[in-house]
Amino acid sequence: MASARKKVVLAQPRGFCAGVERAIAMVERALDLYGPPVYVRKEIVHNRHVVDRLEARGARFVDSEAEVPEGAICIFSAHGVSPQVRAQAESRRLDVVDATCPLVSKVHQQARRFARDDRVLLLIGHADHEEVEGIRGEAPERTIVVESAEDVDRLDLDPATAVGYVTQTTLAVDETSGIVSRVRERFPNLAEPSSETICYASQNRQNGIKSLAARCELVLVVGSENSSNSQRMVDVARDNGVRSFLVPDVSRLDERWLDGVTSVGVSSGASVPEVLVDQVLERLSAWGFHDIEVETGATEDVVFFMPMRLAEGGGAAP
Repeated sequence: MASARKKVVLAQPRGFCAGVERAIAMVERALDLYGPPVYVRKEIVHNRHVVDRLEARGARFVDSEAEVPEGAICIFSAHGVSPQVRAQAESRRLDVVDATCPLVSKVHQQARRFARDDRVLLLIGHADHEEVEGIRGEAPERTIVVESAEDVDRLDLDPATAVGYVTQTTLAVDETSGIVSRVRERFPNLAEPSSETICYASQNRQNGIKSLAARCELVLVVGSENSSNSQRMVDVARDNGVRSFLVPDVSRLDERWLDGVTSVGVSSGASVPEVLVDQVLERLSAWGFHDIEVETGATEDVVFFMPMRLAEGGGAAP
């Protein structure tokens, strides 16, 4: 009997979302306009391939705005920063270029609105994530980070407390639904965020993973180990009963994972360049997985424009 044909099912959409494209393009444009070095606070996005490429062009990545020479160009990452960071940058007379994802900016606006309304802000997300650190800074004395429904149960708050909640954008709606339900049950005087704060990219990529899990014996997610959305994609595949591994780059792909496997699903996180996916596909082909099928999901046509100071002769991020 002939052996079964080996195939790869490639998820679409995958890779760069509009916010990531814009942030990377802003660093590149700043380098073109002002020349190196330009300073970037934290990694512009959570992908070492992208960071290394920009470093080679003259971008210098720092952990704090305090490390940037006074008056120099300082780019804030796509994950956003707190008001305290903005104040520190202003005090050092830094020339700030803000590459915060517009969706993250909307979450910041929502957090400020709830604080102005004297509501306790429940911030659903991972306490150590850069995006959460920035949002929490909008109203640190009124903000509580919750990572699970159990965290909601442990809150020492009167049920009549005026509460509002926002969500880290790298978390999809379905993975926060249990926490949100518990918040609704505990706090009737609840204000909910606008639907405009929901990240379409996180949701689309996780939906794509579910489709791959229904068709494949193994799911590979190309993405960095410090990328929340990439890690969650792996979790979603496993939650749907399929073995899944994170692949930071092709050197980390293990042929032993493919023993007895005839169908492999491949996707990538929202900060992953397509070249890394191509390298994984080439390696899979070398191991006998020649056939590629595309699993088409949502169409992403969102474009976030760069600020005017960088847009001359360019406009939208490519």
